[in-house]
Amino acid sequence: MTLSNKQKQHLKGLAHSLKPIVQLGGNGLTEGVLAEIDLAINHHELIKVKVPTDDKEEKSLIMDAIIRETKAIKIQSIGHILVIYKQSDQKKIELPKH
Repeated sequence: MTLSNKQKQHLKGLAHSLKPIVQLGGNGLTEGVLAEIDLAINHHELIKVKVPTDDKEEKSLIMDAIIRETKAIKIQSIGHILVIYKQSDQKKIELPKH
């Protein structure tokens, strides 16, 4: 699934008021954390994940791994926060047409 810029802008607007649902701990990206992210994104469709590391390369690798493993779409990343979207079967978020 690919999103148009209009759809991404819509999701960014919806994500603005969200708080991070999952925060990585000292152990980094474990299977348990990935399972938690997967559960959250399947339930909410649009979530924020906090990746608290100051190493830019490590942060980038972790964010890429989250996107790859959850098969989600990256909406944006600002600082330590990653915003991802994955449509569920219930289609809770109504996306604007292209």
